[in-house]
Amino acid sequence: MIKKIVFSAFYSMILLSQCISKKDAIIMTVNGPIPVVKMGVTLEHEHILVDFIGADSISQQRWDKSKVAEIALPYLKQIKELGCQTLIECTPAYLGRDPLLLKSISDLSGINILTNTGYYGAMDNKYLPKYAFTESADQLSSRWIYEFYNGIDKTGVKPGFIKISVGSGNLSELHRKLVSAAARTHLKTGLTIASHTGPAIPAFEELQILQKEGVSPEAFIWVHAQVEKDLSTHIKAARMGAWISLDGINDDNLEDYIRILKNMKENKLLGKVLLSHDAGWYHPGEENGGKYRGYTTIFTKLLPLLKKENFSKREIHQLLVTNPAEAFTIRIRKI
Repeated sequence: MIKKIVFSAFYSMILLSQCISKKDAIIMTVNGPIPVVKMGVTLEHEHILVDFIGADSISQQRWDKSKVAEIALPYLKQIKELGCQTLIECTPAYLGRDPLLLKSISDLSGINILTNTGYYGAMDNKYLPKYAFTESADQLSSRWIYEFYNGIDKTGVKPGFIKISVGSGNLSELHRKLVSAAARTHLKTGLTIASHTGPAIPAFEELQILQKEGVSPEAFIWVHAQVEKDLSTHIKAARMGAWISLDGINDDNLEDYIRILKNMKENKLLGKVLLSHDAGWYHPGEENGGKYRGYTTIFTKLLPLLKKENFSKREIHQLLVTNPAEAFTIRIRKI
């Protein structure tokens, strides 16, 4: 079992060649790599801070880390008491990603937190840096690979996955470039690609690009898949190997998620489903960070409903423990 790993280039070569045994597989948290067996119950798509001001104006001076931690910490402690051990923080660069803030909150809460590399292209490209429009896929990928090996912005904190985002229709050339850059980053790092996507049309276009780049669909998380109402597309993508992320769970939409989960179960594809709330978060610029939505609905509302629908303990464990561990394990997944 890996106790503590200095993530050197030499170790990375060993890991990424897939020569270590599955029991020694790791995930990368903001406090460094840990054995995947220590991941435990995981919320795979949440936020602690998001700033929608735009890439041209974003700055960490817009928030006080200690104030954000003060507000967020009770929500983290709440889910820890409910058994959650790991939270995947999906705020990307230029939207408020703050590795040192996340490290502090992880230390204070005792919850493993993962952050990311990659860029967010949805919402009319408002959150892309200027150079993303002109640099090639290889140039963008080299930036993300650098963060994996050297840490983010001299913090020493390394990303645990790739977060990109595309529009809700057919992919633009710019967004196709982001997907290609993510594919090339995966092939050099083994980081899983989580893409804010929504409908099926861009999801399958992304999968096509990944396959052309030599990346297996198993390296791809279809984020916000619940937006797509044609449930046959979930089945099709899952059978290809993609992860189906159902990540907008709240008190008002539980029956919708039960319906989707029952469909996946009937098709024997629960092993490709990820669950989360897409909740939080501190809003810089709003008084006291605005309205913060907690992360408890899955534990307090959804799980009791699943039990009533005859989902077994093993199936629930698969959804909240086994699947996230498999999805976020660092390893290269080639076709």
